[in-house]
Amino acid sequence: MPTVMLSFRSATHDDILALIALVTAAYRGDASRQGWTTEADLLGGQRIDAQMLRADLDAPGSVIVLATDSGDEDRPRLVACANIAKQATDDGIPTAYFGLFSVDPDLQGGGIGKLVLAEAERIARDTLGCSRMRMTVIDSREELIAYYERRGYVRTGIRKPFPYGDPRYGLPKRDDLQFEILEKSLEMRP
Repeated sequence: MPTVMLSFRSATHDDILALIALVTAAYRGDASRQGWTTEADLLGGQRIDAQMLRADLDAPGSVIVLATDSGDEDRPRLVACANIAKQATDDGIPTAYFGLFSVDPDLQGGGIGKLVLAEAERIARDTLGCSRMRMTVIDSREELIAYYERRGYVRTGIRKPFPYGDPRYGLPKRDDLQFEILEKSLEMRP
């Protein structure tokens, strides 16, 4: 695995095309199969589009964090991303939603994901003022759920339906897809 010098920054509208390429490579099609996060056997079609990314970038309390390989200062390369967005909850606990988590398939398994997740948690806590992080994961993705459990996330048992019929989220290859909510308490710092 090549050595990567990570640096983080917030995405802008200028990053939309690179984000679409990264997220697609991590989750869809044959290119995604070299990594372990692929959804290619579950979903076809797109994973994200420019309109959805613009909405995430423009939403109040939403940050798309980019991890770039700064080894070549003249041309930093996008290697990972995640969206952290403050969300309203019924219980009043300040909560951030974590999504769009993608790591270049060629670099998966080398610890980049762990660093991006830690940065996302820091942003949720220190920038957005949240004391809890939530995410949705397709409930049949046991290996992915286990990854998050090793990082302190717990299964809530709360399920949400997959948005069948909305091609913006992909074209399901199975009729039993649903999401499970995972969450983690974030230690607040003084």
